[in-house]
Amino acid sequence: MFIKIYFNDKPLFLCDAVDETIQPYIHHDDAVFIDELNSHTVRTMIHEMEQPSIHAGVFYHANLLELRKSFFKKFTFIQAAGGLVQNEKKEVLLIFRRGKWDLPKGKLDKGEKLEDCAIREVMEETGLNKLKLISALTITYHTYREGARFILKESHWYTMKAKGEQKLIPQKEEDILEIKWVSPGQLKQYYTNCFPSVIDVLTLFSSTYK
Repeated sequence: MFIKIYFNDKPLFLCDAVDETIQPYIHHDDAVFIDELNSHTVRTMIHEMEQPSIHAGVFYHANLLELRKSFFKKFTFIQAAGGLVQNEKKEVLLIFRRGKWDLPKGKLDKGEKLEDCAIREVMEETGLNKLKLISALTITYHTYREGARFILKESHWYTMKAKGEQKLIPQKEEDILEIKWVSPGQLKQYYTNCFPSVIDVLTLFSSTYK
């Protein structure tokens, strides 16, 4: 098993086995591999992932839960939830935010359930109000800096259905400029201007819900 964490567009794999997904990264000159777990090696991996010359990382440890705990405690941890929404034509909803095609999501409020957060954020960011949550899809991770804090965001994604013809209203306060419905066959055209974690969500959806 593995957990994939993006540092900008660079993947870091926390893993307890090197499978066919991870194997190609092991011998790359621009990838870093660490298989010893302690506070120093965790700091080293984070430092290496921020170097321009490094484009991927693999951190191996036999106990993935222990590795996850040791790595995550170096960050301010934030949970978020969002939706991959389809309409009755099976088109997928994309939003255009801060120069990227994205999926609606947002931070979890205190005491809120992840499923409720996902529905709320989709409604707030898109104007949709007739939504049905179908199932959990996947979880993605990415890091970013916010002042002096180094954030690790865990985003929970859910599949949803939108009923009927509904007016799409971009939430300008969240810098959303455009919303559109895209047929599944055309999604790949948007990948060149998507965050890699969003591409992972769309790719998984496309392979699972044919």
